[in-house]
Amino acid sequence: MTLKRVGILTGGGDCSGLNAVIRAITRAAIIQHNATVVGIEEGFDGLIFDRHQELTVRNTRDILPLGGTIIGTTNKGHPFEYRERDEHGNIQVHDYSKKAINNFKRLMLDCLFVVGGDGTLQIANRFYEMGLPVIGIPKTIDNDLVGTDYSFGFHTAVQIACDALDRLQTTGRSHDRVMILELMGRDSGWIALESGISGGAHVILIPEIPYQLDKVIEKIRLREAGGSPYTIIVVAEAACEA
Repeated sequence: MTLKRVGILTGGGDCSGLNAVIRAITRAAIIQHNATVVGIEEGFDGLIFDRHQELTVRNTRDILPLGGTIIGTTNKGHPFEYRERDEHGNIQVHDYSKKAINNFKRLMLDCLFVVGGDGTLQIANRFYEMGLPVIGIPKTIDNDLVGTDYSFGFHTAVQIACDALDRLQTTGRSHDRVMILELMGRDSGWIALESGISGGAHVILIPEIPYQLDKVIEKIRLREAGGSPYTIIVVAEAACEA
């Protein structure tokens, strides 16, 4: 397949590495294939409402150290179930998938790179099933995507969580406190597990293993009895009791 025009969009929440992916795709497409690269703005919203910009080697040259994504993103624009308010303030749900496909064709794109997590890639897969040439790139701090050991954004999230744990260790030890750090991760406990182990947490609670509150209390009391009157607890946002 000859690539002459390729599109790229970023969907869902922002994370570290998005601009690096945009830059890599742009440079590879232009330098290796002499292709034109179109950045679709604000995720699938840009494909629906025809908002885009041309990406070049020059305008992506200095974006590596920048956070976020230079083409914008959204985690609300679902082309198949797009929610809008009418003139009366009532929410209406529209299917804009055909409109998005028509704009894809109007832009004369040979393929679309979709950078996102599970929600964004599920949408991309639906377009693929409708015949759109789509290449999915796994992006999520939650690391909850099948088919890849690590998704970019995850390691940075773990690093930031470990930095927070370093500070909590100092405060907890100084004041003999129980310190609780709640971490993101949606329905998975990867961030909590890896940062908790790396940061020296004493209790780690993750969604995959429902916890018993009395066991947590027992751990705190055992530490106190052993001469360690402080405890660091890491809790994934979806952790729940058994």
